[in-house]
Amino acid sequence: MMFDSPLSTPVLWGLLLACGLGTWVLRASFIQTAGAWSVPDWLSRALRYVPPAVLAALVTPALLRADVLFTPAWSWPQPAAGLVAAAVAVASRRVVVTLVAGMVALWIFSALA
Repeated sequence: MMFDSPLSTPVLWGLLLACGLGTWVLRASFIQTAGAWSVPDWLSRALRYVPPAVLAALVTPALLRADVLFTPAWSWPQPAAGLVAAAVAVASRRVVVTLVAGMVALWIFSALA
C-alpha cells in the first residue's frame, strides 16, 4: 500500500542534499581548522574521558536490559559476558582482545541459558 508523502520528490531530494552538505561542511571545517588553534590543557584532559563514557553509555543498557531487570524474564548471559569482558579488559588492556572475549563469552553463556 502506497502512502502520499507530504513533500514532493524534488523537495525531498533537496532536503537530503542540504542535510548531507551541512554534515560535510561541519566535519570538513574541523578538519581544515585542526592546526589553526590549540586545545587548552584542561579541555584536552577532559576529552580523554569521552570515549569510555560514550562506550559505557552504549553498552550498559544492553548488558543490564533495564526494562526487564527486575522481572522474572531477566536473563543472565549479557551481564555475565560483560563481567568477563571487564575482567579481560583490566587484565589485557587491549580493546580487540576484550571485544573477542566478551563476544565468545556471550555466545557460550547464551548457548548454556
